[in-house]
Amino acid sequence: MSRFDAVLMWFRRDLRCDDNAALYAALKSARRVHCVFVYDTDILDALPSRADRRVEFIVQSVNELAAALGAAGGSLFTLHGAAKHEIPRLAQKLGVQAVFANRDYEPQAVARDAAVAAALGAAGIEFSARKDQVIFERDEVMTQSGTPFSVFTPYKNAWLKKLEPFHVKAYPVAQYLKALAPGPAVAKPLTLADIGFQPTNLAALGMCGGSAAARRLLADFAPRMARYREARDFPAKKGPSYLSVHLRFGTISVRELARAAWPGAGGQSGEGAATWLSELVWRDFYFMILHHHPHVVSGAFKPAYDAIRWPGEDRLFRAWCEARTGYPIVDAAMRQINQTGYMHNRLRMIVASFLVKDLLVDWRRGERYFADHLNDFDLAANNGGWQWAASTGCDAQPYFRIFNPVSQSQKFDASGDFIRRYLPELKDCDNKAIHAPWLMTPLEQQAAGVVIGRDYPAPVVDHAVARMQALALFKAVKG
Repeated sequence: MSRFDAVLMWFRRDLRCDDNAALYAALKSARRVHCVFVYDTDILDALPSRADRRVEFIVQSVNELAAALGAAGGSLFTLHGAAKHEIPRLAQKLGVQAVFANRDYEPQAVARDAAVAAALGAAGIEFSARKDQVIFERDEVMTQSGTPFSVFTPYKNAWLKKLEPFHVKAYPVAQYLKALAPGPAVAKPLTLADIGFQPTNLAALGMCGGSAAARRLLADFAPRMARYREARDFPAKKGPSYLSVHLRFGTISVRELARAAWPGAGGQSGEGAATWLSELVWRDFYFMILHHHPHVVSGAFKPAYDAIRWPGEDRLFRAWCEARTGYPIVDAAMRQINQTGYMHNRLRMIVASFLVKDLLVDWRRGERYFADHLNDFDLAANNGGWQWAASTGCDAQPYFRIFNPVSQSQKFDASGDFIRRYLPELKDCDNKAIHAPWLMTPLEQQAAGVVIGRDYPAPVVDHAVARMQALALFKAVKG
């Protein structure tokens, strides 16, 4: 017997029907399940551009979700407004007894959900949240003394020890879809224009929202997973899964991805699969850190490092943003993010280290730039990654280990293929010169068709000098 007559399923970072924890719980608990997605103006109005690839990706994913729900006999309300007002209003209009949603762990989302729960509670409506976007959340993986981990490897070992097939089992949503409530026959999902946004180059990049696109990417990656460990660090190679944006918006379940890479659930074995599974563990780790240490949103995980006064000038930050640093691997990476909204993970580490420890710019400025430009931007992972590179975070890169942008380029893009893709002005440099083109003689520059300082900028800083300045900054804080 159903607990409720009618409930509302609120989709957010879980834009799929299958293997959806909150949708499964809603369908099992009610005779009629209404569904809604809100284009939340509290989020959208803060975006710097009306042409945002992420919004277009979401619209495509929501449209596919609406079609899937319709094919199963249900429908999807799409609303445009502040979710904290729209959800209680719709719940009362529909006369539901409960609202179901999957938990979100970002501080602003937690505050929004608390406001929604309070408004619903005042109207006598229950708010029920489920775990869906991580394998283990909040307090589920702790030290033996019951405190949060602050070092990744012990956390990973405890995570793997705790993992059971149950934790990655799919929720069998399909068999309960008969409880979906049909909506108005004339209801159509809101378009990009309806919410005040413009098309981007998403299609030209070969990107597409929705679960079908996520499944295609997983099917493409599966035979490459065995080589993931050795291929993942080379930006010119097809090494990554390219699923991060789909994981970010929940067009595919994290449980499905973990199952694919864990032999305990019938997934692949070997170093490649184990390394990829480790990336999913890092994701859970950073969500856990954000939950237990929300101060990281605005400050260093290690508060002592907030005392650093970063001397990097605005002109240097602009040169980094605009791919004009004179270091080819950095500039190619920045053109990649500016043109596509994607950046290879190895390059994220290189450019972050360069901004903080070569240009001496506050890591929070770089973190914000990534937040504005990355298709797969996720607060927990983005913050964790930047604090790792800046040596201010938990289990971070030691402050005295500073990436040399030239040697990183030589090691991970030895033939310069990635650099040439995004810096065509350097395409005729030989494989040695392309990593440090300012070292070419005038005759060599002439032969390569590039004059440093005219066709491509000279380095904005000397790495060796900047490295010593960065070390001094950190040593002064450490005493």
